Amino acid sequence: MIIKKFQAGSETEAIMLAKEELGKDAIVMNIKTVKPKGLYKFFKKATVEITAAVDDNVTYNNGERIIAQLQKLKQSEPPKEVVKEPEWSKDILLEDTKVETRPRESAIEQKLNDLQQLLEQQIKLNKLEEKKDDDVEENGKNIACIQLIYNQLISNEVDEKYANQIIGEIERNIKKDASVDNVLSSIYQKIILKIGQTIAIEPSENQPRYIFFIGPTGVGKTTTIAKIASSLTLKQKTKVALVTSDTYRIAAVEQLKTYANILGLPLKVVYNEEEMKEVRKELSSFDIILIDTAGRSHQNEEQKQDIAKLLNAVPEEEREVYLVLSATTKYKDLIKIAQTYEEIIQYNLIFTKLDETDCIGNIFNIKMLTGAPLSYTTWGQNVPDDIGRINAQSIAKKLLGGND
Repeated sequence: MIIKKFQAGSETEAIMLAKEELGKDAIVMNIKTVKPKGLYKFFKKATVEITAAVDDNVTYNNGERIIAQLQKLKQSEPPKEVVKEPEWSKDILLEDTKVETRPRESAIEQKLNDLQQLLEQQIKLNKLEEKKDDDVEENGKNIACIQLIYNQLISNEVDEKYANQIIGEIERNIKKDASVDNVLSSIYQKIILKIGQTIAIEPSENQPRYIFFIGPTGVGKTTTIAKIASSLTLKQKTKVALVTSDTYRIAAVEQLKTYANILGLPLKVVYNEEEMKEVRKELSSFDIILIDTAGRSHQNEEQKQDIAKLLNAVPEEEREVYLVLSATTKYKDLIKIAQTYEEIIQYNLIFTKLDETDCIGNIFNIKMLTGAPLSYTTWGQNVPDDIGRINAQSIAKKLLGGND
């Protein structure tokens, strides 16, 4: 008995396949539905699998059955023709010489050979066509997968320019027969590479580090400074001092003073770059000095120059600058803000208010636009909580629709 399994889109199609290969005497022994697993479930429908059996010694399908029959015919003894000695040849034949009889390939056998060759060629062509169909089907899955991922990036407000860049690089490098899992993994890795290594504020071994926080009003610079100061002081035991130049808002000074009192940290207020230079002398024994600046309009040239002067009061090798942006700000406005501050100084990026938006595409967009390193993100008002270093893997998962 021969037992084989057949898969098709429906039970009827699967039975027809069994009958075609095993013959009309085939018996269906089992029927089950096969559901695709993993990511394939989005692109491939369930199929029906039947187990069929037939009581036969040898079973062939299509051309292969005919070839077997032809081979049997060829193996049988071909007819022989005996050539009679013509009367007129006796005079010229030597004594005791006999005319040999030899088998002669018949026209029928030649036709059988030709037919067999044709069938073998047809079977090879059929197999090539099947392989081509499989390649087309696999390629179709890849295209569907890439389109799905592209749509997910766009829905997370990734700029079309950067989404197309990612997809284009993947399509150029990935193999045509790559599985859906490999496609998804390649795009995930590509996003992580583009985000790059994130950084954190850490003390220097030999000298104080002056950390400036710049950015527009209302993004949460003061609260972010309080969170970082708390973490450095309580968790890392770093010697921290606070400075503010945000004298335009009395509430900002009072807010930072409250945090300074709670943490037991010194707080200095400066009004210009000259006072900043004097404060450097007073705080030279501290590891890290966190400096709050006033929120400035990115469209006001005079205010931009004030920021530049304050920053230049500290030597470049002793300072770090962090541009604080809100994740809820419109992308067009973020572009203007980022480009304006880029004209003043090189900076790292901090994003606040992550809890107030469902889309994080702007974080990726500004990273791609500026090339500036990503640093921290915040998601609430709790001090010293609700802050963390940006994780590239986490951002990549969220952009692709996964959970953190």
